[in-house]
Amino acid sequence: MQYTTRIDTPLGDVLAASDGSAITGLWFEGQRRFARTLEEPHETRDDLPAFAELRAWLRTYFEGADPGPVPRCAPKGTAFQLAVWGQLAKVPYGTTTTYGELGSRVARELGKDTWSARAVGGAVGRNPISILLPCHRVVGSDGSLTGYAGGIERKVALLRLEGADMDGLRVPKEEAPGMPEARQAR
Repeated sequence: MQYTTRIDTPLGDVLAASDGSAITGLWFEGQRRFARTLEEPHETRDDLPAFAELRAWLRTYFEGADPGPVPRCAPKGTAFQLAVWGQLAKVPYGTTTTYGELGSRVARELGKDTWSARAVGGAVGRNPISILLPCHRVVGSDGSLTGYAGGIERKVALLRLEGADMDGLRVPKEEAPGMPEARQAR
């Protein structure tokens, strides 16, 4: 059985899911692949200790401080996705990495020479635990801020909140429809 709760954040409401002891999902309302891994039936439970820990962690995070270790997470996915998400969890607060760098780390972990940045991007895009497994910290090798299911504006906001170095990061034209040219993310 999975349990859910809604949490208000400065960037919009999130839906959190738990198996009773670990966080299994965290999605911004309306994001791509919203609640895709949420099992049916599920029950709304605001009183779980896992949700209390998550609320405290998110409160500290949105105050602009490094909240330290994330609450226990138990995402469901393929072995490859779990390897990618495990590497995501190792990207430090306030820093960024590229899909290619993440792919190299996953390849080493899985005993391969290389792994395609595109395949890694697919797994990152299916991350069911937003913010805690920090897919917002992954950028293109050219500094492009692409591929955040919660929206590019939220990705920029999360990186700024963490004090990440925004020099050289940009929003590509295809991620900013109707804009005459790509924007700098500063």
